[in-house]
Amino acid sequence: MPSFDQIVPLLEQQAIELPSWAFGNSGTRFKVFTQPGVPRDPEEKIADAAKVNEFTGLAPTVALHIPWDKVDDYDKLAGYAADHGVALGTINANTFQDDDYKFGSLAHHDSAVRSKALDHMYECIEIMNATGSRDLKIWLADGTNYPGQGDLRRRQDWLADSLQKVYDRIGDDQRLILEYKFFEPSFYHTDVPDWGTAYAQTLALGDRAKVCLDTGHHAPGTNIEFIVAQLLRLGKLGSFDFNSRFYADDDLIVGAADPFQLFRILHEVISNGGYGTDSDVAFMLDQCHNLEPKIPGQIRSVLTVSEMTARALLVDREALAEAQTAGDVLGANQVLMDAFYTDVRADLADWRVSRGLPADPMAAYTKSGYAEQIVAERIGGSQAGWGA
Repeated sequence: MPSFDQIVPLLEQQAIELPSWAFGNSGTRFKVFTQPGVPRDPEEKIADAAKVNEFTGLAPTVALHIPWDKVDDYDKLAGYAADHGVALGTINANTFQDDDYKFGSLAHHDSAVRSKALDHMYECIEIMNATGSRDLKIWLADGTNYPGQGDLRRRQDWLADSLQKVYDRIGDDQRLILEYKFFEPSFYHTDVPDWGTAYAQTLALGDRAKVCLDTGHHAPGTNIEFIVAQLLRLGKLGSFDFNSRFYADDDLIVGAADPFQLFRILHEVISNGGYGTDSDVAFMLDQCHNLEPKIPGQIRSVLTVSEMTARALLVDREALAEAQTAGDVLGANQVLMDAFYTDVRADLADWRVSRGLPADPMAAYTKSGYAEQIVAERIGGSQAGWGA
């Protein structure tokens, strides 16, 4: 097994993008729970995300969601982010909170609705141009609830045509990232329900179209690490949305439900060339902190990804290959388990100190007084959030 010192150069290459919406109010389908000090505008979301990066050194970029994060001047917003030590990252489109999208957006049967959705995608591309963002991420709520409600084949054709128009608009250094989801809010069929559909659609578009894997968007029992390996093998894994789920798309803190699964996923990422400076796979969180405070929830999340990445980097890949070649079932499994059970928390704390960061980012944040500061300062206005 490699030593911790041997994996430090690889750990230093890690970057985990934070979602702006994680800092807003969220909840269940029945109630959105408010918290004091929640951001009221995109600038305050960025300021909170910058605090996570300040204490962890792991989160240098912030993803935006349009129209949730719409502003008049995106150059100014990018400058605000830079002043706080972070940059603007992925631009996430939203075609699921408008009455016109009741029966779909890019796959809608009405060409006028598809045109409206396309105009929104074009707007997002213009925002990308202003912010210097590389990725346009598209998740669609498109689908049907009842057999016969829609023409399944034609909807795929409409989707393909719409995605092609979007792809033709992105720049040579930009990417279209298509995210899939097993179900919800469409329950009979979803137009992009799985990695195979996302792969087929992006394959037809070209090399700058990739697939986003959200760890909460699968049927129970799905072997997500196999999908990771397959998409990396095919050159189509563009990004992750990390979170945890117990039942469906719970969007809980990554690693909370099954840290061993997160380890297995990261093992496949590393083994198949999806990690490091030579990879263009983006790591991002996509979580909603319904009960716990937002900033500590994000700190916990990036530290969990860092810890499981360190454990995955400790896998003795030479010993693993030898055991696999020899048909040594238990020996191969033991190699993985040895790395997974290695406690790297003290080593990571020392590593953070060597980089000028606090050994315990959560404790340092608590002592900083920032939580009390934003509660006192953010009085009045409308808190950011989503309407569930």
